[in-house]
Amino acid sequence: MSVARPIVPPASPLTRVGARRDRLSAAAAVVGALGLAIAAYLTYVHYAKLHAFCLAGDACERVQTSRFSTLASVPVALIGIVGYATILLSLLARGATGRLVTAGLCAFGVCLSAYLTWAELFRIHAVCQWCVASAVLMCVLLGVAAARVVTGPAALRR
Repeated sequence: MSVARPIVPPASPLTRVGARRDRLSAAAAVVGALGLAIAAYLTYVHYAKLHAFCLAGDACERVQTSRFSTLASVPVALIGIVGYATILLSLLARGATGRLVTAGLCAFGVCLSAYLTWAELFRIHAVCQWCVASAVLMCVLLGVAAARVVTGPAALRR
Protein backbone atom coordinates (compact mmCIF):
# COMPACT_ATOMS: atom_id res chain seq x y z
CA MET A 1 0.00 0.00 0.00
CA SER A 2 1.48 3.31 -1.01
CA VAL A 3 0.98 6.48 0.90
CA ALA A 4 0.20 9.57 -1.10
CA ARG A 5 2.71 12.29 -0.50
CA PRO A 6 1.78 15.88 -1.06
CA ILE A 7 3.65 17.61 -3.83
CA VAL A 8 5.69 20.39 -2.33
CA PRO A 9 6.92 22.95 -4.81
CA PRO A 10 10.56 23.96 -4.50
CA ALA A 11 11.19 27.09 -2.51
CA SER A 12 11.20 30.21 -4.59
CA PRO A 13 14.23 32.51 -4.53
CA LEU A 14 12.18 34.98 -2.46
CA THR A 15 11.45 32.30 0.15
CA ARG A 16 15.13 31.32 0.37
CA VAL A 17 16.17 34.96 0.75
CA GLY A 18 13.54 35.49 3.45
CA ALA A 19 14.78 32.44 5.37
CA ARG A 20 18.38 33.64 5.06
CA ARG A 21 17.39 37.10 6.27
CA ASP A 22 15.56 35.55 9.24
CA ARG A 23 18.71 33.60 10.16
CA LEU A 24 20.73 36.80 9.83
CA SER A 25 18.24 38.62 12.06
CA ALA A 26 18.50 35.83 14.65
CA ALA A 27 22.31 35.99 14.49
CA ALA A 28 22.19 39.77 14.92
CA ALA A 29 19.90 39.35 17.93
CA VAL A 30 22.33 36.92 19.59
CA VAL A 31 25.35 39.14 18.91
CA GLY A 32 23.43 42.22 20.04
CA ALA A 33 22.38 40.47 23.26
CA LEU A 34 26.02 39.60 23.99
CA GLY A 35 27.00 43.24 23.44
CA LEU A 36 24.14 44.36 25.67
CA ALA A 37 25.33 41.99 28.40
CA ILE A 38 28.87 43.39 28.24
CA ALA A 39 27.60 46.97 28.34
CA ALA A 40 25.30 46.14 31.27
CA TYR A 41 28.18 44.53 33.17
CA LEU A 42 30.45 47.54 32.63
CA THR A 43 27.65 49.93 33.60
CA TYR A 44 27.10 47.97 36.81
CA VAL A 45 30.84 48.07 37.52
CA HIS A 46 30.86 51.83 36.92
CA TYR A 47 27.95 52.69 39.21
CA ALA A 48 28.86 50.15 41.90
CA LYS A 49 32.42 51.52 41.85
CA LEU A 50 33.85 48.01 41.46
CA HIS A 51 36.87 46.76 39.57
CA ALA A 52 36.00 44.93 36.37
CA PHE A 53 37.27 41.39 36.03
CA CYS A 54 40.32 41.83 33.83
CA LEU A 55 42.85 39.34 32.50
CA ALA A 56 45.28 42.17 31.67
CA GLY A 57 46.03 43.34 35.21
CA ASP A 58 44.72 46.84 35.80
CA ALA A 59 44.10 47.71 32.12
CA CYS A 60 40.31 47.61 32.42
CA GLU A 61 40.42 49.74 35.54
CA ARG A 62 42.63 52.30 33.81
CA VAL A 63 40.23 52.46 30.87
CA GLN A 64 37.12 52.58 33.10
CA THR A 65 38.50 55.48 35.12
CA SER A 66 40.00 57.46 32.24
CA ARG A 67 38.55 60.69 30.90
CA PHE A 68 37.45 58.68 27.85
CA SER A 69 35.11 56.53 29.95
CA THR A 70 32.40 59.20 29.75
CA LEU A 71 30.96 61.29 26.94
CA ALA A 72 29.20 64.46 28.07
CA SER A 73 29.23 63.09 31.64
CA VAL A 74 27.44 59.88 30.53
CA PRO A 75 29.35 56.62 31.06
CA VAL A 76 30.33 55.04 27.74
CA ALA A 77 29.04 51.71 29.06
CA LEU A 78 25.58 53.24 29.54
CA ILE A 79 25.75 54.61 26.00
CA GLY A 80 26.55 51.02 25.00
CA ILE A 81 23.39 49.75 26.69
CA VAL A 82 21.31 52.32 24.81
CA GLY A 83 23.10 51.55 21.55
CA TYR A 84 22.79 47.78 21.72
CA ALA A 85 19.17 48.00 22.91
CA THR A 86 18.33 50.35 20.03
CA ILE A 87 19.97 47.98 17.54
CA LEU A 88 18.01 45.06 18.98
CA LEU A 89 14.77 47.03 18.73
CA SER A 90 15.58 48.04 15.15
CA LEU A 91 15.71 44.35 14.22
CA LEU A 92 11.95 44.28 14.78
CA ALA A 93 11.37 46.87 12.05
CA ARG A 94 10.31 45.27 8.79
CA GLY A 95 11.25 46.18 5.27
CA ALA A 96 14.19 47.89 3.64
CA THR A 97 13.94 50.92 5.91
CA GLY A 98 14.24 48.75 9.02
CA ARG A 99 17.28 46.97 7.61
CA LEU A 100 18.91 50.28 6.65
CA VAL A 101 18.25 51.77 10.10
CA THR A 102 19.89 48.74 11.74
CA ALA A 103 22.90 49.02 9.43
CA GLY A 104 23.19 52.75 10.13
CA LEU A 105 23.07 52.22 13.88
CA CYS A 106 25.71 49.52 13.62
CA ALA A 107 27.91 51.76 11.45
CA PHE A 108 27.65 54.50 14.08
CA GLY A 109 28.54 51.92 16.76
CA VAL A 110 31.60 50.81 14.82
CA CYS A 111 32.74 54.43 14.44
CA LEU A 112 32.32 55.05 18.16
CA SER A 113 34.12 51.79 18.96
CA ALA A 114 36.97 52.77 16.63
CA TYR A 115 37.33 56.12 18.38
CA LEU A 116 37.36 54.45 21.80
CA THR A 117 39.87 51.83 20.64
CA TRP A 118 42.09 54.63 19.35
CA ALA A 119 41.82 56.30 22.77
CA GLU A 120 42.76 53.05 24.52
CA LEU A 121 45.81 52.54 22.33
CA PHE A 122 47.13 56.06 21.96
CA ARG A 123 45.84 58.09 24.91
CA ILE A 124 45.18 55.71 27.79
CA HIS A 125 47.87 53.17 26.83
CA ALA A 126 45.75 50.33 28.20
CA VAL A 127 43.39 47.92 26.47
CA CYS A 128 40.26 46.67 28.20
CA GLN A 129 39.23 43.15 27.16
CA TRP A 130 35.55 44.03 27.58
CA CYS A 131 35.89 47.04 25.31
CA VAL A 132 37.67 44.98 22.67
CA ALA A 133 34.97 42.31 22.90
CA SER A 134 32.29 44.97 22.48
CA ALA A 135 34.10 46.49 19.49
CA VAL A 136 34.43 43.07 17.84
CA LEU A 137 30.74 42.35 18.45
CA MET A 138 29.80 45.71 16.94
CA CYS A 139 31.88 44.93 13.84
CA VAL A 140 30.17 41.54 13.54
CA LEU A 141 26.80 43.28 13.92
CA LEU A 142 27.68 45.67 11.11
CA GLY A 143 28.62 42.75 8.87
CA VAL A 144 25.37 40.95 9.63
CA ALA A 145 23.36 44.15 9.17
CA ALA A 146 25.03 44.76 5.80
CA ALA A 147 24.21 41.18 4.77
CA ARG A 148 20.56 41.79 5.73
CA VAL A 149 20.51 44.87 3.48
CA VAL A 150 22.12 43.02 0.57
CA THR A 151 19.79 40.01 0.84
CA GLY A 152 16.65 42.14 0.84
CA PRO A 153 13.96 41.44 -1.80
CA ALA A 154 15.14 44.40 -3.88
CA ALA A 155 18.49 42.64 -4.35
CA LEU A 156 16.74 39.93 -6.40
CA ARG A 157 15.19 42.40 -8.81
CA ARG A 158 18.50 43.78 -10.04
